[in-house]
Amino acid sequence: MPASFLDLHRRGDPLLMPNPWDAGSAVLLASLGFQALATTSSGFAATMGRRDYGVTREEALAHSAAIAAATALPVSADLENGFADDPAGVAETVRGAIDAGLAGCSIEDHTGRAEDPIYERGLAAERVAAAVEAAGSELVITARCENLLHGRPLDDTIARLQAYQEAGAHVLFAPGVVEAQDIRAIVGSVDRPVNVLALPQAPPVRELAGLGVARVSVGGAFAFAALGAVVEAARELREEGTYGYWRLAGAGSKAARAAFR
Repeated sequence: MPASFLDLHRRGDPLLMPNPWDAGSAVLLASLGFQALATTSSGFAATMGRRDYGVTREEALAHSAAIAAATALPVSADLENGFADDPAGVAETVRGAIDAGLAGCSIEDHTGRAEDPIYERGLAAERVAAAVEAAGSELVITARCENLLHGRPLDDTIARLQAYQEAGAHVLFAPGVVEAQDIRAIVGSVDRPVNVLALPQAPPVRELAGLGVARVSVGGAFAFAALGAVVEAARELREEGTYGYWRLAGAGSKAARAAFR
């Protein structure tokens, strides 16, 4: 695996890993001093006028390759559930991630089926093991437990993360955890670096560091913050006929001129 990328994951000194949604936002974020980047499945889908989980494996890998090529920073890709139910299909996706020039990728245990949203634990662990085997020394594999996003309990989430650790995952991630005591329980139950998604209710980075978190990502938040700024600018123009949006536009233009060639 890319040791330099994994080495950036330090308990108590979390790697701040923002999620660009295209090559331009990747270059911009790299110019601001971040050490690594991650793709966002929801942010990328939005660039295509689709909702999350609305892209294909081929589209996601091509997008990941474009983000990886945009800067010299290591990139971890959000590859949803590996675009496959079976371990062999997950392994195929991971091999594609290697070809895309990525430093890492995440694999979810979310099935994509509303009536049965989470893979059975044994199968989920087999899928992680297949991803790790396919990654070899080329990729850092982040195993994601989606339990908390589907109303499932913390104890099962911890048991799953432990199973994914045993399956060889290099980093563990349970999106949706926001309470300090729950984060502490997760970090204390595993020996791998833990990623926390920076949700509005989550503790600030300094507190996450004190809880032993090793990585903080933002998911689609930056992408949708940009879209939110567009909505506000459009409403101002249509409803007020004024141009206050130039305050943000001017700051963005200045940052782009500094970051882009």
